[in-house]
Amino acid sequence: MAAPIIETCHVACCANRTPNVLSWGRGGLIAYGTCHSVALYDPQVIYLFHNFNNSCRCSIVPILACGGDDCRIHLYAQCNGQFRKVLSLQGHEDWIRGVEWAYGDLLLASCAQDCLIRVWRLVAKSRTKRNVQDERTIRMTEDVFTLTQNDASSAFAVTLESVLAGHENKVYGVHWQPPVIKGGDQHQSLSLLSASMDKTMILWAQEEGSGVWVEQVRVGEVGGNTLGFYGCQMSPDGSMILAHAFHGALHLWTQSHGKEGEWSPGVVISGHFNAVQDLSWDPEGEFILSVGSDQTTRLLTPWKRKDQTQPTWHEISRPQIHGYDMQCLAMVGRFQYVSGADEKVLRVFRAPRNFVENFANISGTPLAKLLASSDTVDQPEGASTPALGLSNKAVFQGDLAPKTNEEEGTGFNSVSDQYQESYFHPLTLNEPPPEDHLLQNTLWPEVQKLYGHGFEMFCLASDSGRMVVASACKASKAEHAAVLLWSATSWRQLQALPCHSLTVTQMAFSPNGLFLLAVSRDRTWSLWRRDDPMGIYCACVCLPRPEPHFSLYTSTRKDTAVHTRIIWSCDWSADNKYFVTSSRDKKVIVWGDCSSSEASVTPDEPPVIRPCSSILDVGDSATAVSFCPILCPGNSYLLAVGLESGQVLLYKWERIEEPAGASDWTRYGETDSSQSHSLTVKRLRWRPRAGRAGQGGEEEGRGEGSSWVQLASAGADHSVKIFNINRLAV
Repeated sequence: MAAPIIETCHVACCANRTPNVLSWGRGGLIAYGTCHSVALYDPQVIYLFHNFNNSCRCSIVPILACGGDDCRIHLYAQCNGQFRKVLSLQGHEDWIRGVEWAYGDLLLASCAQDCLIRVWRLVAKSRTKRNVQDERTIRMTEDVFTLTQNDASSAFAVTLESVLAGHENKVYGVHWQPPVIKGGDQHQSLSLLSASMDKTMILWAQEEGSGVWVEQVRVGEVGGNTLGFYGCQMSPDGSMILAHAFHGALHLWTQSHGKEGEWSPGVVISGHFNAVQDLSWDPEGEFILSVGSDQTTRLLTPWKRKDQTQPTWHEISRPQIHGYDMQCLAMVGRFQYVSGADEKVLRVFRAPRNFVENFANISGTPLAKLLASSDTVDQPEGASTPALGLSNKAVFQGDLAPKTNEEEGTGFNSVSDQYQESYFHPLTLNEPPPEDHLLQNTLWPEVQKLYGHGFEMFCLASDSGRMVVASACKASKAEHAAVLLWSATSWRQLQALPCHSLTVTQMAFSPNGLFLLAVSRDRTWSLWRRDDPMGIYCACVCLPRPEPHFSLYTSTRKDTAVHTRIIWSCDWSADNKYFVTSSRDKKVIVWGDCSSSEASVTPDEPPVIRPCSSILDVGDSATAVSFCPILCPGNSYLLAVGLESGQVLLYKWERIEEPAGASDWTRYGETDSSQSHSLTVKRLRWRPRAGRAGQGGEEEGRGEGSSWVQLASAGADHSVKIFNINRLAV
């Protein structure tokens, strides 16, 4: 059997922000809705299997319970093949948010926005006459209904068994412990799980002897600027409980072995809860940073466990939690990045020491190696966000020491003294942190703000030498469409590069840092060349490196442009010879050879860069494109193309002097329906080195790792996907 070309390595996605969107099956798999898809994963191995872009149907019990916004529970019974309404149960004082039947005893649990849970019992009612003794017995109020099936009538009664008051906010989910098969019969433990917007889950059970429902276990999230839980589920054996939160995060607790009543947080997958706009690998290819419209920046890395040969990907840090939708980011070195959002300001972040230490523990990378690659001088321990603030404030070791009464004083000197700003607590992690720690203790400090743009940020790019950052904002006029260049050392503005008349949609530096490519909504591209190319190779430590300066090398105009619609994406080949553009007009074009043209730049005769490939029609709007940094056999190039439909296509391109009928393009592979995004592909990024992150044998030419490369994709369907690509497969 031929080796697979595309394997799904990981899918980072969270649950939809809607009640009761998650179910735990008897086989152990968890299914939950994520955007337009259904995701399946096994919490035992913490691995997402697939996401299916299809709707699902639920099977119906002969008695159906429905909760309404009229504060009533409506019962429907199947009679002669038809469901008809038989009863309405009153008692809740606000919208009903969840109902569920127990499998064994006919118990119905309901929860509502009135913060209460009610347990109802359904029994068959005897038609025998009650005697005098029965009349004197105190009975609960019964709601009775009659069913007629094949000329036979049966009476049933519903009574309120218990009212459970323990939550302090709206209760959105209730779930009975699933039944188990013992001796060929089905048995169910009467254990009830509830989830509330008060950020807690409660496990209820009947007390032995009295039969009174009491609280057994309470778990939940402490701190963080989030709302509570939208639903809950229990594992088939009752050893794990799971909740999904308002922001889509999954919260798992596992019962400690041999310690009844003790539960500890477990590791689960996570992801953005809105469109993912951009992502980037770190220069070493060991982790991925992504930004999204959910106003967060998230860091994913493989978790290498001693008892597992296969690493699993997890979010281990949330460097930025913002007040604006995030749009773009660019890595500047290994532990520093610049981000842009729906604001006019760029923000620079640098990893704190606590993150570097925990990253070493989780990824298995030696700490000394990581500290050598980062600026450890005056490195803060972590970061926190002040009340009503957007900037992450650095927290140093001295800030963590408790203050004495004399230092604190007896009163408040200012308004800010009334609010505690240092919420950060250093952690020592050997496994990925739970959601509450991600929210509070994994922020990166903000080290710089960059001002200069007049509108919201749209795209960013940085060169491989960590010298220059290019930025562009939304623009409807030429005066706002200029690209700004920033020094990555002093963070001052170097240049403004005016050329385009509308928004620059994406930019890319050539791998050697000599060229900067920009593509625009005005259907043209511009190529900028560094004026002092020798400054790139300046390695003298005695002299300061010269600040780069770029000039317009060449560009296309509306009358000479090949693309007829907006150009969405661009990228460079690893050998600096060619660049590729993709557009809404469904065309993908390779341009060059840029390395063969050494003509001087003059206003009268700018160099001409022409298409060097045939025009590839991919059949849909090409929203993302990326060159693989590792060449394929025969010195051919591997490209990934992302479509508006969500599919990712792989092509081989080989330079042919006179290609006829797109003979220079070869379709290499494509994602199937379960691998593709369900909405637009926003960004594609290849891992900068061969091999699979978190596994051995990654050196080029050694072991299995040399035949595999990894591709990360960001989608409008809220997901980040990582694919393993076998570049040597036929």
